Amino acid sequence: MVHQYYDLVTDLYEFVWGQSFHSAPRRKGESFRASVRRYEKRIGQALASTPGSPPEPHWLDLGCGVGGPMRTIAREFGARITGINIHPGQIERARRYNRSQKLDHLCDFIECDYAHLLPGENMYDGAYSIEAVCHAPDRRAVYAETYRVLKPGASFVGPDWCLTSLYDGENARHREIKRDIELGFALPGIATFPEVLSALEEAGFELVEHRDLGPAGPSEIPWYLSLSSNFTLAGLLQSPLLREIAPRGLELLEKMRLTPLGYAAIYRILGVAADALVAAGKAGIFTPLFFFHARKRA
Repeated sequence: MVHQYYDLVTDLYEFVWGQSFHSAPRRKGESFRASVRRYEKRIGQALASTPGSPPEPHWLDLGCGVGGPMRTIAREFGARITGINIHPGQIERARRYNRSQKLDHLCDFIECDYAHLLPGENMYDGAYSIEAVCHAPDRRAVYAETYRVLKPGASFVGPDWCLTSLYDGENARHREIKRDIELGFALPGIATFPEVLSALEEAGFELVEHRDLGPAGPSEIPWYLSLSSNFTLAGLLQSPLLREIAPRGLELLEKMRLTPLGYAAIYRILGVAADALVAAGKAGIFTPLFFFHARKRA
């Protein structure tokens, strides 16, 4: 399901989000793109701060998309990064971007399922996954495979999509919002904080840090505002106004055979899902920014 999903949505994701398909904590006065880069550097800093981390580490990017985060992190930290992805089209696109930015000597790829990594143990100095494990039918399998291939003492860092403690399964509106997010983003379900932490510990990891970075303080912008604002170019691309107009334009392009059939329908599904994310964020029942830092036992 995820493979077919990304066949259809990769172009739309890049159009709206750029080459990094994830959210980020955002400061007031900071552009969305700048917040994404700062967040990616924070993830690299968590990996680089691991005791005993070598000066030129080899890290895994689990569910790497088209490689936006890996390029930021490789450039900033000089790390070699291997991206794990099941989608050959995204890998080929990422390779082109890596070559154009002269980072192909640091960034490479393995086409496989992150719940079934290649044979071998104790191979990598660290791993991260940015809003990707939410697509896994069994996150425990992903965490167990990650644990297997990491060296003793290595860190695993990853923000993930989660339901918060405010989610009420008896509330019909909450269930509707959850369903729309799952449908629009091809999710088998959305985990809770305890489910993520339990799965990590079950795989053998010890927890270094975990917290929800979603709630915005007085100097920050709520994560969901980028999906609901019309006041900047980036906001317009992600706004309800565009979600109303764009499908009609896509239908015209489909009739002219300038874009594949189905793009307008997919855009509408993503629009419903984006509206659900905004509603979930405002209600406080969901976060895309549950950040954890775990470590393989030495």
